[in-house]
Amino acid sequence: MPTVAAPVLRSFSESILLAAGVPAHKAAIVAGSLVAANLRGVDSHGIQLLTFYVDQLLAGEMDPHAEGRVTSESGSCLLFDGQNGIGQWIAETCCGHATRIAGQHGVALVTARESNHFGACAWWAEKMREAGLIGIVMCNASPIVPPWQAKQGRFGTNPICMAVPGPWLLDMATTTVAAGKVFKAFINHQPEIPAGWAFNAEGVATTNTEEAYHGMLMPLGGYKGSGLGFLVEILCAVLSGGAMSNEVGGIRFRGKLVRTSQMFLAIDVARYMPLEEFTARMESLVALVKSAPPAPGYDEVLVAGDPEWRTQAERLRNGIPISEGNWETLVKTAARVKVAPPE
Repeated sequence: MPTVAAPVLRSFSESILLAAGVPAHKAAIVAGSLVAANLRGVDSHGIQLLTFYVDQLLAGEMDPHAEGRVTSESGSCLLFDGQNGIGQWIAETCCGHATRIAGQHGVALVTARESNHFGACAWWAEKMREAGLIGIVMCNASPIVPPWQAKQGRFGTNPICMAVPGPWLLDMATTTVAAGKVFKAFINHQPEIPAGWAFNAEGVATTNTEEAYHGMLMPLGGYKGSGLGFLVEILCAVLSGGAMSNEVGGIRFRGKLVRTSQMFLAIDVARYMPLEEFTARMESLVALVKSAPPAPGYDEVLVAGDPEWRTQAERLRNGIPISEGNWETLVKTAARVKVAPPE
């Protein structure tokens, strides 16, 4: 299993994107978001996505030069048309609009349609947090999740993320796990996945990785996760006028545009109290939660964000471990666009 320093992995990823026709400033944003996910230990949303992006680019199914445009802006509300551009570029632009509008009005709700996969939600929510805002990000995705009591996909993993000034960051799919975890198991020839992750193509629960890869994901907590997935679909796709449910494509599927929709909600903390006071209150709340005695089998109480920040600190020191299958796939992708791997 190779271990690669973050700057080296980022440079390698940028080179692949540049060779695939992505402008330099956009390649830097995409590579930065993917390597940041690897640093946090969220490898499902790291560089393993690069192969899918390059497939899209070489097939002409994503426009690396599209800038997107503001369709409408009224008060704290903005609608953005991504024009089938690179998802990370669209998200970068929308985060900028959300930050600007929240500064003017105290709150901003930006929706984007006709976008593409934008990596991990956390990267974008953290951008708003860095501006002193509460950032909430959602997106719809490939319809590989059946609604509760159904056996055919209608929703995506439809993640929800919230970042705040202070030591707490929630980034979760509305399925038991992100689709990328099944993809990673498949790419690395792992024969089985844990129970409760996926269905086969007939809607029967399975632990067989290949069946899961060609099947569907389970909604988190049954009907509750299905309801949350529906909520995300409404705020992203219905509200933006974008593609809904099985109108959405996916990064694994050739011949159909992805057409995903995203939502960026920014709240200006300073409209309620000084930022320092809010951050102190968050630190106090986290300390109260962590003061609860650990349950049997656990050494401590963790809160959302703790595992990822710890992994990030360790991987910044020691490098990012890349599974053999993921590395082989990335090197093959680089060879397709005539980029040599790092030594």
